[in-house]
Amino acid sequence: MKTIYYNGIVYTGTLPLVEAFVVEDEHFIFAGSNEEAKALAVGSNPAARFVDLDGRFVCSGFNDSHMHLLNYGNALSTAQLAAHTESLADMLDCLSQFEAEHPHSGSAWLMGRGWNQDYFTDVKRMPNRYDLDQVSTEVPICAVRACGHCLIVNSKALELLGVTVDTPQPDGGHIGIEDGVPDGRFFDNAMNQVYDAIPVPDKAALKDMIRTACKALNSYGITSSQTDDYCVYRQVPWQTVNEAYQELEASGELTVRVYEQSNFTTLSELKKFVKSGHMTGAGSSLFKIGPLKLLGDGSLGSRTAFLSQPYADDPSTCGLPVFSQETLDEMIGYANAQGMQVAVHAIGDACLDRVLNAYEKALREHPRKDHRHGIVHCQITRADQLQKIEELGLHIYAQSIFLDYDNHIIEARVGRELAATSYNWKTLMRHGICVSNGTDCPVELPDALASMQCAVTRTTLHDHVGPYLPDQCFTVQEALDSYTSCGARGSFEETLKGQIKPGMLADFVVLGKNPFEVDVAAIKDIPVCETWLGGVKVY
Repeated sequence: MKTIYYNGIVYTGTLPLVEAFVVEDEHFIFAGSNEEAKALAVGSNPAARFVDLDGRFVCSGFNDSHMHLLNYGNALSTAQLAAHTESLADMLDCLSQFEAEHPHSGSAWLMGRGWNQDYFTDVKRMPNRYDLDQVSTEVPICAVRACGHCLIVNSKALELLGVTVDTPQPDGGHIGIEDGVPDGRFFDNAMNQVYDAIPVPDKAALKDMIRTACKALNSYGITSSQTDDYCVYRQVPWQTVNEAYQELEASGELTVRVYEQSNFTTLSELKKFVKSGHMTGAGSSLFKIGPLKLLGDGSLGSRTAFLSQPYADDPSTCGLPVFSQETLDEMIGYANAQGMQVAVHAIGDACLDRVLNAYEKALREHPRKDHRHGIVHCQITRADQLQKIEELGLHIYAQSIFLDYDNHIIEARVGRELAATSYNWKTLMRHGICVSNGTDCPVELPDALASMQCAVTRTTLHDHVGPYLPDQCFTVQEALDSYTSCGARGSFEETLKGQIKPGMLADFVVLGKNPFEVDVAAIKDIPVCETWLGGVKVY
């Protein structure tokens, strides 16, 4: 059946805006004027359906090009600390209240995520084990920082883990020690031993998490997610994660198109994955294998992003590299030689040096014309690195929403000189690099419109700090494209989705206001009215 959507303000992916579009068999078949759209209804069998858009704005469904869908579903079932991070006391109260409302039994842990010590008004430090002991000394507690690169546990958890001052420090991570004893803080790879001790969910629980996350994503207008899921529970085989998605697809419950950024940490694991036929592009339009995903370093907020010079506000550290140059070379080299796409998390410029070296080596040994290898985050950069990214033709997975927090810390963390060439996504766009956008959810809420506002204004969302490097501001059209057509290009799907054009999948979002007309400081406030996937309303 044809469905005629008319009387709208429709951004097809190019300007000017049009009035109407037509959907048939899960695809767009027309976009243009009201009269032309209605003419396509003549002679339709069965009779065409008409939908009056009532002057509302419509564009392609939003594509979050780097996030953690499964982890988001998990986070939604834990204490929501992001809303309680103005003080350490508020954070502890939130954990206590969550424990009271969701009593834990047996081997269960009390979990929370979202704290950020830079927002604390009562103390100027990270939480420690003794803070969490105020919540409970009987229940093991794990509270993950907003960035996901640091967590805190209480004394009960340390006891269960068997961690002491003599526990070896892991490669690519750090166990906090203060006054000669563990302080409960775990950074990057050190967090794995905590996660490995927490009871893991079965496949049914994974499916519940995915359902919950998809429902929430749809409410933000998101129809596509490029997601890193295999690292959420390292004890859960990647096959089980895939099965959870595929079973939800088969039952019609998967309401977000998933491009799996396949996270592996060893070459042997990657080889097994590839040899079992799991290559970039394998799968369906709803669940598809994406790139090899590697985590190169930590985060700026926790001072674990790997910099080429000591942190300006903590000269004792340059951050933490997760992989050696040798390991990056072998992992990226193998994936590239097998025809697999690669995407690497790189926030610090020293980490980016290693990643660029690995890409250059891999492409020299096995040249590819359309590899679409990419940098996830691409935050702290130097001018020479921006040029190298252009030379290698990499894809950039940006998170404009990070400016809401990083505007407060960037110059203090890395110094004025390095800050001047960082978060330079517009510079890369000017030189022909495709920059897609996302939120790294659950690091941030999957709020596409808020992220677009940060891209356009380069200021924070509420306290108006900035603009940071205003020459890097996106236009509204560029911001929309970064969440639609550019995201589709990042997954080799630019001919399948990301625009309202004939032949493309009918994924679209209906907004309450026109982002081209509202004040740029109000883009975040535009309501998402409806979300459609393949011509079916999912929100």
